[in-house]
Amino acid sequence: MTAIIRNAEREGQFDYLPGKGKPLKMAGQSIQSEERQLYKTLKDNHILPKWVKLAKEIDILKEELKQTAGREKRKLVKEVNKKIREYNYACPPSLQKRKVVG
Repeated sequence: MTAIIRNAEREGQFDYLPGKGKPLKMAGQSIQSEERQLYKTLKDNHILPKWVKLAKEIDILKEELKQTAGREKRKLVKEVNKKIREYNYACPPSLQKRKVVG
């Protein structure tokens, strides 16, 4: 049995099994390869980390911020900064965002 398995490994029949396969080649060097592998797996399984959802919400609120003024703008800035703080606690250090100055 062992000889059969070793022959199959040499032939490359196990190269693409999860946990055993060849490392993924992904574009971008902003995060480490282990993290990239994890996020790709999560994305392929339609499970997004909380910080990805927060990033989308922050982008939407920033677009709304450009169109508001006065008190509404101050309230919106506070809400954006609150979401940014929450985002920074959840995401990797290399992807953190800065607070909005109103």
